[in-house]
Parts: sequence; C-alpha cells; structure tokens
Amino acid sequence: MPSPPLAPDDGPIDLDHLKRMTLGDAGLEQEVLAMFSGQSAKIFETLAALPPEAGALAHTLKGSARAIGAFAVADAAARLESALAGGADPSEPLAELGEAVATARAAIEAVLRRS
Repeated sequence: MPSPPLAPDDGPIDLDHLKRMTLGDAGLEQEVLAMFSGQSAKIFETLAALPPEAGALAHTLKGSARAIGAFAVADAAARLESALAGGADPSEPLAELGEAVATARAAIEAVLRRS
C-alpha cells in the first residue's frame, strides 16, 4: 500500500490520499467520509468533557483522520493526545481540534453533496 504523501495538499481532506486508501472506489470513499464525519463529531463531543479516556479517544481520532487524509485533524488530535499524556493544559489543543474537525466535516459535506 502506498505511503501518504510527504506534503499533503492544502485542503482539509487529501482526496488523492483518500482515493489511494479506498483503491479508487468512489462509493467506498463516500461511505468512509460519511462515517468519519459522524465519528469525529461524536468523539469530539465526548472529548470536550475531558473524560478519563480522553487520551485514547484522541489517539483513535488521530488514526481515523490519517486513514482518510484529514491530516489537520490528525495533527490536532496528536497535539491533544500529547498534552493529555504530559499533564499539560489541554484547552488550546482541544480548541484547535474542534476547529479542525469542523473544517473537515464541512469539506466532507461539500464532497458528499457533489457526489
């Protein structure tokens, strides 16, 4: 399986990466995007309360985001995961993650409407 690009495109979702990960199956791309949109909203809503399992949830979101090419979400989730693991104040990385998730979800909705 090909590696992700060294420099992902500037959009909230790297559609070339997504296409590679779904082997060019447009229906699967749509299904994966819809699932990620719902999952990311639910996970972020849970993370906002900073439950004891917040680090694991951030890790899960990071992996899911990388899989579909939502690299800004993955990076923000990684920063939150790191802050939580290091005992740092998570408020800034949590806010960044919220913005990244919202931006990715808006891009996903646009893609799904076009399809």
